[in-house]
Amino acid sequence: MQIEPYVIDAIWLSVAFIAGLMAKRIGLPALIGYLFTGLVLNLTGIVEGRLSEFIGVFSDLGIILLLFTVGLKIKLSTLYRKEVLLPAGSHIIVMLFIGTIFIGLLQLVHIPFFSSLDRSAILLIAFALSFSSTVFAAKILEQRREMGSAHGETTIGILIIQDLFAVFFLAFASESQVNLWALLIPLYLFFIRRILSRLLNEAGHSELLTLFGFFAALVAGAFVFKLAGIKPDLGALIIGMILASHPKSDELYNRMMEYKDFFLISFFVSIGFAGIPDKHVWLAVFLLLPLVAVKGFLFLRLLGYSGLPLRSSFLSALTLTNFSEFGLIIIVVGVEQQILSPQWVIVLALLLSFSFLITSPLNISAHRFFDRYRRVIAKTHLYGKQLDKEPTSLGEVYYLVVGMGSIGKPAYTHFNRLYPGKVVGIDYSQETVDRLQNEGLHIEQGDAASSLFWTYKTLAGIKLVLLAMSDFASNKQALQEIRKMKKRKFKVSAIAHYPDEIRYFRENGVDFVYDYKSHIGSDFAEQALLVSSVSEN
Repeated sequence: MQIEPYVIDAIWLSVAFIAGLMAKRIGLPALIGYLFTGLVLNLTGIVEGRLSEFIGVFSDLGIILLLFTVGLKIKLSTLYRKEVLLPAGSHIIVMLFIGTIFIGLLQLVHIPFFSSLDRSAILLIAFALSFSSTVFAAKILEQRREMGSAHGETTIGILIIQDLFAVFFLAFASESQVNLWALLIPLYLFFIRRILSRLLNEAGHSELLTLFGFFAALVAGAFVFKLAGIKPDLGALIIGMILASHPKSDELYNRMMEYKDFFLISFFVSIGFAGIPDKHVWLAVFLLLPLVAVKGFLFLRLLGYSGLPLRSSFLSALTLTNFSEFGLIIIVVGVEQQILSPQWVIVLALLLSFSFLITSPLNISAHRFFDRYRRVIAKTHLYGKQLDKEPTSLGEVYYLVVGMGSIGKPAYTHFNRLYPGKVVGIDYSQETVDRLQNEGLHIEQGDAASSLFWTYKTLAGIKLVLLAMSDFASNKQALQEIRKMKKRKFKVSAIAHYPDEIRYFRENGVDFVYDYKSHIGSDFAEQALLVSSVSEN
C-alpha cells in the first residue's frame, strides 16, 4: 500500500504517542508502547512500502546515534577488567551449550517447528539467543542515570565484547564480508581521532556542534566502517569511544541525546514488522522464552565469580536479561543462507519483544526489587554477603552533598568556604571521585539510590543533605531511601526543574526545594551586586 509521507507521519507518530502514554500511565516504560505500535501497524497490513522503509531508516539512525552516545561515556580501560571479560566470554559459551541442549530436547519430543532443524541451524539459533540487547540496556541505564556507575560500566563493557563476537560472526558468515580496507582501520582511527578532536574544538556550542555529532557518528563512524565491510553500528560506537576523553564530550553527549531518543523510537516500532505469526511460531516463542530467565541467572553467577559485589551483579545481570537485536540479525543471515526458514525471523522478533516486555518493569523497579529480595538473591551469588562498598566513615561533617556534577560541586565549594572541613560530597562515579579527590576535595564514592548507603551509622552527625544530582529520577530514588529511615535527624534539600518535580518533593517531606529556573536569575543578580559592591569599595 502506497501512502503519502505526511500520512505516514500522522499514523505512526499518533499510534506511538498514544501507546507510549498508555504504557507510562500503567507504570510500564514507554518503549513497551512502541513495541505494541509495531505489532498494531503490522496487523493492519500497511507496513509494506513507504511506511516500512521510513521506519527502517529512522531505526538505523536511532541505533547508530545510541551507540555513538554510549561510546562517549566509555573508557577503554573498562573493557580490560575481569568482571567484563570473564562474564562476556563465558556467558556466550555456556548459553551456546545450554541452548543447543534445550533445542535438541525439543527435537527429541518431536515438537513441530523444531524437528526439521539440522545441527548447524540449532547452533545458529542458540548463538543468536546468547546475546543481550545493547539498545535496551543503554536505554534502561540512561533512564536510571546509571551509565557511569560501576554496574553500568560493567554492563556496557560486556555488551561491547558481545558486539565484537557478533561482528566477527557476521564478517565471516554474511555476504558483506570484511574486505582489505579493514586492515587500515587502526591507522584510520589514529588519524581520525586527532582530526575529529580539532573539529570538535572548532564546532562551538550551537547548531554546528549538532552537525558535528551527526558527521562523527554517521560518516566518520558508520559509513567508513561499512566501506570496510564492518558493521556500521560498531563504527559509531568506536568513534564515540575515541572522543570520550575530549573536554567537550559531555556537551556533545547532551546535545545528541535530544535527537537519539526520537530516532530510537522507530527501532522499537520496527520490531513488530517481522511478519504475522502462526500457531507454530507462537509455540516456538513460548517454549524458548524461559531461556531469558536462564540468561539472567547465568549472568548473576558469572558476575559473582568475577568478583563483582552482590548489588552491582544483580543490577548488571537484570539489565542484560533480554534477547538482542544482534540475534535477530544473525537469524536473518541464517535465512539468507537457507539454514533457517523465514519464520525464524518472526520467532526472534517476538522473543525480543517479549523479553523487553517482561524485563522492563523489573528494571524500572530494580532497586526496590533488590532491597525486598536481597537475601534470596544472595543465595545465587558466589559472594552473597559481599555487598557493594559504601563509605564506612564520612568523618566529623555536618553537610552532605549528593551528586558532584554541575550543581553539586559548586554547592560543595560554597559550603566548604563557609564551614571548612564540615562538608562531604558523594558521587557514584569512581572516575569523578578520583578526579575531585586529586583536586583536594573531601569526596567519597557511594550510591545514594541504594538503601545500603542510608543505613550506615556514619550519618548520625549530618545536619543537612543536599540532593544535587542532575536528574529528577536519581534525586527521587535517593529521597525514597531516606524516607525509609526510622530515625532521621537531618534536613533534606533537593533541586527541581519543573512544577511537578517541586510538588513531588514538597509532598514527600523535603524541607527545602530549590526551584532552579526561578532562582537562577536571582542568584545571578545577587552575585553580580556582590561584585559591584566590592568594586565600589
